Amino acid sequence: MKNKIAVALLTALTLLFAVLALWSAVAFIVADNWIAKVLGVAVVAIVIVGVWALVREIRFGANTEKLAQILDDEGNLPEDNLPRVRGRIDRAAADDEFETYRAETTADPDNWRSWYRLGLAYDAAGDRKRARAALRDAITMYRSA
Repeated sequence: MKNKIAVALLTALTLLFAVLALWSAVAFIVADNWIAKVLGVAVVAIVIVGVWALVREIRFGANTEKLAQILDDEGNLPEDNLPRVRGRIDRAAADDEFETYRAETTADPDNWRSWYRLGLAYDAAGDRKRARAALRDAITMYRSA
């Protein structure tokens, strides 16, 4: 619940910043100087891209949470029981567990559940980029099922 509150507060602050930036952009756009007009349009473009990225990340988080809940309800969500050294997951143990989920995904590549678990294994192994890609694949497969 604390994470959801933090996300809500950060989202509200980001949207407040976007509104203030757009307000400034309008002031630049109505100015008589062409350089100010270009700067105002650039600020509008940056705000649009920023809001798009924010919405995309919120949707990604909501979708991954939904899939995690489904797996948890089914009893198929992996437990976080990897050993830790000074609070960090032991890399060797994470790599061993990763191989289990990689093999599962290779055996059933059209199963969103195996892709989700593979994403968790990538994350535990410290590979955030591949973790997000695997989770995106799981979301896509879930939607198309």
